[in-house]
Amino acid sequence: MAANIGMMDSAYFVGRNEIVLWINSTLQLNLAKVEEAALGAVQCQLMDAVHPGIVPMHKVNFDARNEYEMIQNYKVLQDVFNKLNITKHIEVNKLVKGRPLDNLEFMQWMKRYCDSINGGIINNYNPLERREACKGGREANRRAAFVHASSKSSSTVSKTQSQSPQNTRKNDTVAGNASPKITKPASSRGRQAYDEQMQMTELKLLVDSLEKERDFYFAKLREIEILCRGPEMERLQIVGAIQKILYATDDDPCVVEDAHRLSQQVPLSPVDKASQ
Repeated sequence: MAANIGMMDSAYFVGRNEIVLWINSTLQLNLAKVEEAALGAVQCQLMDAVHPGIVPMHKVNFDARNEYEMIQNYKVLQDVFNKLNITKHIEVNKLVKGRPLDNLEFMQWMKRYCDSINGGIINNYNPLERREACKGGREANRRAAFVHASSKSSSTVSKTQSQSPQNTRKNDTVAGNASPKITKPASSRGRQAYDEQMQMTELKLLVDSLEKERDFYFAKLREIEILCRGPEMERLQIVGAIQKILYATDDDPCVVEDAHRLSQQVPLSPVDKASQ
């Protein structure tokens, strides 16, 4: 069960962009960052989606702003975990701080758990209707509806602009016959500048996401390094093998082979030494 998955499980290698996309598509929300789920309401509704009727949605607050309000959401979530005999520990004090890595790890676990229920298939669930019962649920629905409407409008404009050459020539001819005033270079330049600004924003978001992804995995490697430096750990052969890989300065496959050989070397016991 996903409740007991380890830190090296594939669940913890799912990127933040995939997590955000999964949340938004499952619950019809418009989160931009995974840490926006820190208020705890998203997790409650995800559990409501995979276990219909078990979450008291009227106790969930999508408008939580203060830590004490967020903590109330996590209490609801903990009660649900208790009912389902889920032993996953919720580090509420860390999650409510909105730290990206803490929230990413918890949402990775949430995705793994939800995917383990009915193969991740959610049937006949209306997230908008269920959210209506929550405090701040209607406002969250309005924000999501506005974003989806804006996206749909942008998609329609893009589709219109990318019409076939034949239609383009036909439209140009009609426009030319009607009036030369149809051409609006200033408006066209403004639209081009807007598109370029949007592309720059998307690139910045992508770079920011990649940097956070890098920091996340670097932090994991750093934790492993600190663990390996413990006084009782340094004497172990397997730790030496791990350090050999961690401190390698290139991608030489010989380093990995040497590490494997080192990990397989079993130190002699006092009896074996005496017999030599």
